Amino acid sequence: MNILIGYATAHGSTRQIAQRLGVGLGEAGLKVEVRPMAEVDDESAYDAFVLGSAVHGQAWLDEAKDFLRRNGDLLGPRPVWLFSVGMPDALRGPWKRMARKEEPVITEDLPGHVAYREHRLMSGVIKPDQLPLAGRVVFRLMGSRYGDFRDWPAIDAWAAHIARELARV
Repeated sequence: MNILIGYATAHGSTRQIAQRLGVGLGEAGLKVEVRPMAEVDDESAYDAFVLGSAVHGQAWLDEAKDFLRRNGDLLGPRPVWLFSVGMPDALRGPWKRMARKEEPVITEDLPGHVAYREHRLMSGVIKPDQLPLAGRVVFRLMGSRYGDFRDWPAIDAWAAHIARELARV
């Protein structure tokens, strides 16, 4: 079974998560290719998809949404998992509770009405130089923290879960 782990990234965090998922699926004996969605030229070569994007403004990046738009019919009958990389774990207090409410906003904005098996909202890396000055001020006023908030054990467990699901297909 050929699996595409496609991603769209702004600063590299989503790419690294996609690569880690690829390692996990590869260790389970699956044939995996990890590529930016904008560089995939033969989508029909894949039997299953794990697709992820960085989230900006509660939405996937345009290149990821374009991939879904172009391939909605192709993705329909195939197993698809989605992940979004944002900053829910960088937030504190009431903002942290509100962050998990972002997930349905993200998935409802996805084009093409792709039937997917599961969606995961993950935290990535947030650094001061990734935000404009006004964004840094607001970020700090919200009590948020900079850092690497990726949960590698959870990512590894999700890769193992997807591998088990694909073994049943």
